[in-house]
Amino acid sequence: MAELSQTISSDLGGLPVVPADIHAAAETIRGTVVETPCSYSRTLSNICGCDIWLKFENLQFTSSFKERGALNRLKALTPEERARGVVAMSAGNHAQGVAYHAKRLGIPATIVMPVGTPMVKVENTRHHGAEVVVTGATLEEAAAYARSHGEVHGMIFVHPYDDPLVIAGQGTVGLEILEAVPELDTLVVPIGGGGLISGIAIAAKSIKPSLRILGVEAWLYPSMHNAIHDGNLPARGDTLAEGIAVKSPGKITTEIVRRLVDDIALVNEAELERAVATLISIEKTVVEGAGAAGLAALMSDPSRFAGQKVGLVLSGGNIDTRLIASVLTRELAREGRLTQLSLDIPDRPGQLAAVAALLAEAGANIIEVSHQRTFSDLPAKATLLQLVIETRDSAHLDEVMAKLGASGLSARCT
Repeated sequence: MAELSQTISSDLGGLPVVPADIHAAAETIRGTVVETPCSYSRTLSNICGCDIWLKFENLQFTSSFKERGALNRLKALTPEERARGVVAMSAGNHAQGVAYHAKRLGIPATIVMPVGTPMVKVENTRHHGAEVVVTGATLEEAAAYARSHGEVHGMIFVHPYDDPLVIAGQGTVGLEILEAVPELDTLVVPIGGGGLISGIAIAAKSIKPSLRILGVEAWLYPSMHNAIHDGNLPARGDTLAEGIAVKSPGKITTEIVRRLVDDIALVNEAELERAVATLISIEKTVVEGAGAAGLAALMSDPSRFAGQKVGLVLSGGNIDTRLIASVLTRELAREGRLTQLSLDIPDRPGQLAAVAALLAEAGANIIEVSHQRTFSDLPAKATLLQLVIETRDSAHLDEVMAKLGASGLSARCT
């Protein structure tokens, strides 16, 4: 990273974190945190009409960029502070970063996680040796408990994003990206509390002031979008991107984002699910909802990036296997490859076999079969047949439905 240009944009003056802090953080974490690949994706580039490079932060040991900032903060503690221990609040990734490096450095750690945190993140945090307390309906409530707990027990509070040392650590992602791909036009970065995009923006703009920085938030949690645009969009509900489900962004990070980030895009849940499924099917890499937010923004509005060289930060990969299965099957349903059908048929021998034969002729595969005779408003001599079928795509599904209709069967997608 040392050979990169150190030209500083005048826009960086007076910020609480400066490029020198990020270069210092890079030296602090060097050899302990993985310098993850930044690879060109030929297939995604063809799909989206631009050149796309992926920064695989999901390949860190704790499967998230968060350990960069956590380690930089922990290494700055005095021996006396290390002995007192640290406390942090997190929806999962910061928790694992703090827990892992605190154990490695011999620092006692307590992590407060909000109710509803994915179990994989809770268990991984415990596995790394931290004491875990699950409390609070939101990250903000968990933070209040963590601060109170820290004050009572004399522990050092390690904030997940609103801390200059944490921001500097996260900014090392930006140094690595521009070292690998200096010709980038745009960087697309997920936003929760704002630590990652703040650090990346400072690092990237110091090297290439013309670089465009686009942040991405979930529609359900547009907190930084509200802060920058004086908006009042509601922040509520369960999102696939729980890692960026933050109701109140940091004060330090908001200042940096306001000055250095060019725009903020919002993506809905279907777009996040599609991005997670696409990364699994095309790149063969597991990314959580927050980590897929950048690709979700790009796929939802490809014209915005047409012909550009775009970098996407895959910020984390901690996602429950059950949730992965749900996302993948829901995406199959959206693509018309997996469909539930309901048919009203006479309740007599041979009817199911006849339907199965028609579906076989049409090239559809039957996944599940269910008869419903009791809880139905059909006549007593009729039955409700429910099927889950597999087809090649939505066009093939249309062919199957037409064949069923031509045979006199009343079939509907449910």
